[in-house]
Amino acid sequence: MTAMPLPPSLYAATARPAPPMPPLDGDAAVDVLVIGGGFTGLSTALHLAERGTRVMVLEAAEPGWGASGRNGGQVNPGLKPDPDEVERDFGPDLGGRMVRFGWSAPETTFALIRRWQIACDARQGGTLRAAYQPRHADGVRRSAEQGLKRGMPVTLLEGDAARAATGHDRYLAIMLDASGGDVQPFDYARGLAGAAQKAGATVHGGTRVTSLTRDGTAWRATTPTGTVRADKVVLATNGYTDDLWPGLRQSVVPVFSSIAATAPLSSDVVAGIMPHRGSLYESGHITVYLRVDQAGRLLIGGRGPQRPIADHAPVQYLIDYAQKLWPQLRGATWTHGWNGQLAMTKDHYPHIHEPAPGLYACLGYNGRGVALSTAMGGEIAKLATGTPARDIAMPVTPIRPIAFHGFWKLGVMAKVMEGRIRDRFGL
Repeated sequence: MTAMPLPPSLYAATARPAPPMPPLDGDAAVDVLVIGGGFTGLSTALHLAERGTRVMVLEAAEPGWGASGRNGGQVNPGLKPDPDEVERDFGPDLGGRMVRFGWSAPETTFALIRRWQIACDARQGGTLRAAYQPRHADGVRRSAEQGLKRGMPVTLLEGDAARAATGHDRYLAIMLDASGGDVQPFDYARGLAGAAQKAGATVHGGTRVTSLTRDGTAWRATTPTGTVRADKVVLATNGYTDDLWPGLRQSVVPVFSSIAATAPLSSDVVAGIMPHRGSLYESGHITVYLRVDQAGRLLIGGRGPQRPIADHAPVQYLIDYAQKLWPQLRGATWTHGWNGQLAMTKDHYPHIHEPAPGLYACLGYNGRGVALSTAMGGEIAKLATGTPARDIAMPVTPIRPIAFHGFWKLGVMAKVMEGRIRDRFGL
């Protein structure tokens, strides 16, 4: 299917077979062309196909090849900023819609999985946001208060309740949101591709778009194996965005996030690790996230080397941290280590752009991509089928390149170092 090898990961090693997605061969014409086969592009294609739109997805490698198939698998609720901040930033009308959209995204995701019977080890067991520093614990309490005020299914866990949920006493406060959960993300990406095909979309892997130009009132996408003429185009390339459209790559910062995974743990060991079985992420300047999957493996992730990795040796610090939390892990076998590039935005919100008539871009989920990108696919489908921008749940904004973008790797490494120091000393 593709000359780009599949990066090694636990997900790739255990994934269900992909549906046939051969490269484009020849010329085609569609209503909407989606460039990028991650969650955003596949969800957009599925929602468009359900509306009866002729839609095609072109993916340079294979669907799920990027961060969609390599992330932590956590289906996290919400936008990165808290609800009060969102409403201050965007006002009670748009801000309120954004809050409702972001915090309902997990239910949107799990409902789609149920509707299309996607086999991806989906589990709506809740998401835990945990803090071990007093300052961040106060932030978790504020978040829980804001969620409760809006009727969200959140519970604040402290003391014995926090200990019972995690199997240790490190965390001072935890906000449990029952709407969240986890999936096997590569299986989910392949399942989304299959669902889109069943709905009527065409999906091609191994097909990189090399140029995108105006062709009269439509668009023309050129690839090494053919061309596509489309009335409208969606750019859905997120952390792997290239220079296909000017300035888009410079509007986000790609950040490698790394994961290490154990072999299935013995029943006596796994019983004391995350007994709640929700997926957890720490509240701090540098996020560590973890979960126990349905086979009894511990997966722990966080910021690591800003380059591709293929085993767990470069992220020994994650393994050391896991053993600090649960000493019973000493002697466990760690089988896999991998990473992928997330897309971060300067303002920490996902971005939707319409840089030219009939051309849309959506990217920048800031670590909440499983649920948000799935839900965003529905919003992009509305835009591409005529819904005014004012009537969707997120703002449509101009592309704003980030200054000194060429130094992003140095900037990320400096920010990670600063964040680890601040987290260590509670700053």
